[in-house]
Amino acid sequence: MDVCTNPALPRPSRRAGPAHAHHSIHSGDGSRGSCALRDALAATGEASGGGGRARVGLCLLCGLPAAGKSTLARGLTQRLPQRPGWACALLSWDRLLPPEACGPRDTGAGPPAPSPLFSRWKQNRRDLLQCLECVLQALVTGDPLSPPATADRSVWERVLGCCREQGLLSSAERAAGAGPGPLFLILDDNFYYQSMRYEVYQLARKYSLSFCQIFLECPLECCLQRNRLRSHPVPDQTISLMATKIEIPDLQKNTWEQHSLILKNSDCTSENDEQIISLLATALENPVQQNEENTEQKEADRVLCAASAVHQADQSCRRLISQAMKDAKGQNVLPSEMKSLAEELNRLKAEFLEGLRQGNNLKNQMNTQNQCSDSPTSVISSFQQEVANVVNKYVLK
Repeated sequence: MDVCTNPALPRPSRRAGPAHAHHSIHSGDGSRGSCALRDALAATGEASGGGGRARVGLCLLCGLPAAGKSTLARGLTQRLPQRPGWACALLSWDRLLPPEACGPRDTGAGPPAPSPLFSRWKQNRRDLLQCLECVLQALVTGDPLSPPATADRSVWERVLGCCREQGLLSSAERAAGAGPGPLFLILDDNFYYQSMRYEVYQLARKYSLSFCQIFLECPLECCLQRNRLRSHPVPDQTISLMATKIEIPDLQKNTWEQHSLILKNSDCTSENDEQIISLLATALENPVQQNEENTEQKEADRVLCAASAVHQADQSCRRLISQAMKDAKGQNVLPSEMKSLAEELNRLKAEFLEGLRQGNNLKNQMNTQNQCSDSPTSVISSFQQEVANVVNKYVLK
């Protein structure tokens, strides 16, 4: 999401945190404008690093709304092309997703109840990943750019428009005298769950691309203050809720997140620029290998499974609570106590789902099955028993 830059507020500055980037690229006097999708990334010679493949990198910008991601993204699109042979393009999820797909549902906690709008939001994000893959395929193979077979046409048109604006679709827009070189696609989104970031990592692995992440760790109050000055602010409650759910890159646990940089809110320094360039350069030198098959990958796959399982569990819990309330009413529970019963059941559901998100019970179940089940039946049964116990307290009074 874009950051509202107002002189009355401190700019989203950054202090370098832990970074797994060890090689820096020094700035030069050369400049470079927009590059053509295939011509500027011709998979030949030094630019491809051998092997007949273009050097393409994916750099994710993550963090809360108004943390400074878009400000940093704009800065990168200005500074990276100043390095000889480098080019970049910015893909902002806010611009590429339909307007109705961006908003309070992007909270990490889901909507109050399953709805067609929420399902559409999830589908739009899947469509965008498909469109991104089509662009990547054209970049690394030189094949003609073609739309995905199933993605929403409006999402594809937005992607095309964004590429055209940055000169990625017209060889005539290539800067004169600029040689082919590496291209970084800067992906600007909240990416608050590891599972969201891992979906992009899977694309990098599929096409042997470079992959890295920059996480902007900005205090919640600062984000709220900046957000309120936007022309279209996100509700405070949405940002506050996302702050409780957001997952910072875990460099120790997830090998696939090893090329990550965590920037804190402080004065912008040239050291930050150097660390970012070092991160990008290291990622370029170490593209993701297609044949990576290790415990980290399997663990990340389980993260995706867990997210899906928790969503299914949430729907099952809602149905169980709804039925329990009907049963209690049929058992002549007093209206004054029905409200207390509803509050207790909803509190029980919230604690239960939080336990699933933290891995309690669900992780053990998934480890034994070694796959995602269609429905976490064994886990839900325990919740059903707890619901029955609560209802019985009111019925037997």
